[in-house]
Amino acid sequence: MPETSFVFPNDPHVPWSIMIVLYPYITGLVAGAFVVSALYHVFHQEVLKPVASLALVTALCFCAFATLPLLLHLHHPERAFYIMFMPSFTSAMSGFGFIYNFYILLLLVEVWLVFRPTIVERASTHSGISGVIYRVLALGVREISDRSRALDQWLIRALAIIGIPAACVLHGYVGFLFGAVKANPWWSTALMPVIFLVSAIVSGIAALILLYLFFSWRRGVKPDADCVRSLSRYLWGSLIVAFSLEMLELIHMAYESSAEWHVLSTLLTEHLAFSYGVVQVLIGSVVPFFLLMIATRPKLPPWMMNALSGLAGILLLVQVFAMRWNVVVGGQIFSKSFRGFVEFPLHWGGREGLVAAGIILVLPLVALWGASKLLPLWQTSES
Repeated sequence: MPETSFVFPNDPHVPWSIMIVLYPYITGLVAGAFVVSALYHVFHQEVLKPVASLALVTALCFCAFATLPLLLHLHHPERAFYIMFMPSFTSAMSGFGFIYNFYILLLLVEVWLVFRPTIVERASTHSGISGVIYRVLALGVREISDRSRALDQWLIRALAIIGIPAACVLHGYVGFLFGAVKANPWWSTALMPVIFLVSAIVSGIAALILLYLFFSWRRGVKPDADCVRSLSRYLWGSLIVAFSLEMLELIHMAYESSAEWHVLSTLLTEHLAFSYGVVQVLIGSVVPFFLLMIATRPKLPPWMMNALSGLAGILLLVQVFAMRWNVVVGGQIFSKSFRGFVEFPLHWGGREGLVAAGIILVLPLVALWGASKLLPLWQTSES
């Protein structure tokens, strides 16, 4: 009999769609980008100054759309506000609402403090709609004293320090949510929150490298070679840690050879053979490892370093998305009886289709483009 004949009636419908894949992917970009910003503001990594402002604004733009996949997944998105009106402090899912609101408020305040001198200056020099926007953002302030600047710098560093564990909680929570599902052996591992967090740092650094190279090309400015090399080194180290943890988790499952291992091994070798073995491991992990190993060499020409780092960044963004896909989808396509598999349908249209997913991924980039017109993302790095 075919293996799908063992699927129970409550199994055929996969409840979590591609939107639940996008949700941890976007929050991972937020956490990873903020970590780069914190390396500059907290740990004084001056070599990252050219991308410090870009990293902070990127985190805010992606965070602004992090809940959109969840809202599209809900049949009644207006019910999302119930977690505020009727909070349940013992629910991991409702806890995300409080974590998210705290984190986006922190990002808003920190971005405002970082760009406050420019906002106040432009509030007095600009007219028209842009002048109105700057005057609203300036909150009525016309000039900034030296004492205010010193206080702003202290607050920026304090918020960055608070934001580091907040970023870890924001994305580690997603891995915690999957790892807490004890009935699913593909999800229920102690390493799941750590793997999600480290892979988030990988995706955030990879996205920043690509954005920095792209914006530099658009502005006709050569990227700072030391900055790109430093980002590539952080990315290489994060990739090594993330890949090692993923392999450790898989080896541990295989070594245990629990009663569910037969379905997990079939899942990896047949149903996820391409997305896991080829995309996530080979193309998304092994190839970028060697690309970054070459890119971080000190005497490498800048143009070659940029090309290798950019290519590695693209492959790693694909790898992290494949990892999210394999976790979310892979954990749903085998039957609860552990004796069969179901299909995961993908649709182009609808609010949970591929077109909607593509639009969600583009929206933060559109917001970032708008922010680059309003805020001087490069002023501090080129002064």
